[in-house]
Amino acid sequence: MEEATQAVQDAPSQQEESPPNENKIHAQSVGLSEAVETDVVSAGGSIDILLDMKVPVTVTIGHTEMPVQKLLRLGPGSIFKLDKSIDEPIDLYLKDAKFATGSVVVVEGQFAVKIKQILGLGDSSEDINDTAD
Repeated sequence: MEEATQAVQDAPSQQEESPPNENKIHAQSVGLSEAVETDVVSAGGSIDILLDMKVPVTVTIGHTEMPVQKLLRLGPGSIFKLDKSIDEPIDLYLKDAKFATGSVVVVEGQFAVKIKQILGLGDSSEDINDTAD
C-alpha cells in the first residue's frame, strides 16, 4: 500500500518536469451574453419553396415472396401471382408512409393511377414492408 501511495505522490512531480515544448491544450472560460427571445417572423414566400419540390411517389400493386432458387429461374415470359385481387385498390406511398389508395388506369397509352381515397394520419399506419405478409 505504501508503494502505491508513493507512486501517486511521485506522478505530479514527473508531470512538472516535462519539457516546455510539449503540446498542451489550454482551456479558457468564455462569457456568453443572455439571448433575448423574440417573435418568429416568417418570410412571405417561404412556403413556395416547398410547393415547388418534387417528391417520389411509389405505387404498389401487390407483393409476393419466393425462394431464391425460383427467383433465379425467372426469365422473359415468367409469371408469378401477387397477394392482391384485381378488384382491390393499389397503395400509394410517400417514402414509407401510405397516403392514398387508387386503381390502375391507362391514359394515352401509359399506366396511370386514379386516386380513390386520401388517407388520414390514423389510416397510414401500414408501411410498405408490412403489406408483404
